[in-house]
Amino acid sequence: MRHNVSGFKLKRDLSARRALLRNLVTSVILEERVVTTVPKAKAAKPIVERIITLAKREGTPADQLHRRRQAASYLMTPASVQKLFDKIGPRFTARNGGYTRIVRVGVRKGDGAETAMLELVGSELVRRAADRAKRREERLKAQQEGGEAGDQPKS
Repeated sequence: MRHNVSGFKLKRDLSARRALLRNLVTSVILEERVVTTVPKAKAAKPIVERIITLAKREGTPADQLHRRRQAASYLMTPASVQKLFDKIGPRFTARNGGYTRIVRVGVRKGDGAETAMLELVGSELVRRAADRAKRREERLKAQQEGGEAGDQPKS
């Protein structure tokens, strides 16, 4: 029996498991959604939540620097730390936990493993808004080009 034994082994030794989870958490922060197996998503979810909680707290500049360094010690890239504290932390200031969701996707074709998508809550809204802005920009550009072509006299 596994009394008081917590955590996920994921069939890896300690260093490989730590590297896997660090890379997975960094990818979730950078990409805002990652497709992986269900046990890996379940293992990474509490770590992502803890890292986001670090980013959204307020305090003195010394406290903020300390939290930034704590996040940087776990995340793999400086770009992920930057995005975490500049975009993701402020986005979740009004939310008390529950920053991520696990959505089961289906089975992987190669080995039949059940896959899931680990994503930040609200990332679909951010992505939709970015797509809308991109389409609006393209439409305005097409109108300007069409207007300029219409101004020239026909020969």
